[in-house]
Amino acid sequence: MKVEAECAACIVHRGCAEAIEATTNPALRFRAMVELLRLLSREFRATAVPAGLGTKRDRLIKRITGNDDPYRRSKRMSNEKALELLPSVRKIVEEGFAQQDRFKKACLCAIVGNIMEFHIPGHRFTFRGLRKTFKNAEKDLVIDDINKVYELAKKAHTVLYLVDNAGEIVFDKLLVEQLKNMGVEVIVGVKGGPVLNDATLEDAEASGIGKIADKIITTGTDAVGLSLKEVSVEFSEVYNSVDLIFAKGMGYAETLTEYKLKKPHALLFRTKCNPVANYFSVPRDKNVAMLMP
Repeated sequence: MKVEAECAACIVHRGCAEAIEATTNPALRFRAMVELLRLLSREFRATAVPAGLGTKRDRLIKRITGNDDPYRRSKRMSNEKALELLPSVRKIVEEGFAQQDRFKKACLCAIVGNIMEFHIPGHRFTFRGLRKTFKNAEKDLVIDDINKVYELAKKAHTVLYLVDNAGEIVFDKLLVEQLKNMGVEVIVGVKGGPVLNDATLEDAEASGIGKIADKIITTGTDAVGLSLKEVSVEFSEVYNSVDLIFAKGMGYAETLTEYKLKKPHALLFRTKCNPVANYFSVPRDKNVAMLMP
C-alpha cells in the first residue's frame, strides 16, 4: 500500500504528538519537528509506504529526544484498562455454541481491540465506548473471510500470531485461546523494540498472553508493520515455517500488501484512516478480516 496525500498530515500530526509525549524540552520538540519535515521533504513520494515513513519518523524522534519509548505510560494504562474489560469481553466469545462460532466471535473481539491506538487524525476511542463497539463488531464487519480462515486454522499445525498494540494484545488472548482449543501450536510475535504504542515483550508479559501461547518471539526490529529486510534470523525462520499467519493492525496491512505472499495471512484490523479504508475499498471505522493472498 502506498501513501495518499493526507498521509503527510498524519505523519506530522503523530510526530508532533509523539515529540510531546517524549520530552518536556521545547527545544528538543522543535528540533524533532524540523528534522521530521526535512525527512518528509526528502522521502514523501507516491511510491512510499506509510508504515515505512512512520518507522523513520519514530526512530528520528526517539534519537533526538533520547526517549526510547515515548508511549510507555499510555501502553501501561491501555493494558490495565483492557484487563479490566477482559472478563466481560470473554463472555461474548463464550456465547458461541459451536467451536466455529466462538472462533468468529474471538476474531471480532480481536479486531475491535485494534481501535486502541493514539493520535491518528479523526480517530478517537474511549475505554467506556469499547464495550458498545464489541457488541456491534459483526455489524461493522465489511470484509469477512473468517470462515475461510477457520478452515485453514483447523488444518494448521503451527500459526504465527503477530500482535499490534498494547491493550489490544489483551483481547488477542481470546483468539489465541480458541486456536489452542483447536489443537494448534501458537507462536506470538511482538515488536523487537518500542514503536508507537505497539506491543513489546513487556506488554506481552503484562497481558498474560505468554501463559497461553506456546512461544513468544520478537520481530527483532522496531519497524512499523513488517519489514522483512530488518527482521531477526529467528523471526524469519518462524515466519517461513508456520502454516498460517495472523497479522493484526493497519501497519501489517500496509506492509504485507507490498509483498508477494507465499502462504496464507489473515489480516485483522480496523480501518482507522481514509487511506487504508480506500485501499481496501471499504468505509472508514469498519472491521476487516481478510485472507491474503
